[in-house]
Amino acid sequence: MTMKKLLLAGLVASLAACATSSPDVIQRSEAQRMSQVQDATVLSIRPVTVDGSQSGIGAGAGAVAGGVAGSSIGGRREGVVGAVLGAVVGGVVGNAVERGTTKEQAVEILVQLRNGERRAIVQAQGAEAIAPGDAVVLVTTGGKTRVTRAPAVYPAPRS
Repeated sequence: MTMKKLLLAGLVASLAACATSSPDVIQRSEAQRMSQVQDATVLSIRPVTVDGSQSGIGAGAGAVAGGVAGSSIGGRREGVVGAVLGAVVGGVVGNAVERGTTKEQAVEILVQLRNGERRAIVQAQGAEAIAPGDAVVLVTTGGKTRVTRAPAVYPAPRS
């Protein structure tokens, strides 16, 4: 495998590990923390796209890969020019790859709380199918909210 292909593979692997807005993925910092839970009813759901990130990782990795690939062109002078041009083109391509691979399809869920207030939450489509009219809970931890189906409610045992 050439150096260029190896760097590109590393770039794609690092971008695949980026954060998601999926309600099925809980961040480590949210584990073992008490969350606020609110009951709600789904009013509507619409598909949306969460724009990809541009952290600079893709541009940086692309610039390195492009610079390495461009430096192998011709002699010393051509190699320097090739490295510079390769780094610029690689940076632009790497940025586009990062943005494209971190973009995700999601849903905007409009809910009505029991007190009549309405909220909108955007999250990736999870494993659960949620539809208008469904009873759901909003689980908020550390300022982030996810929507999930409400569990069945059983009467408290009498003492």
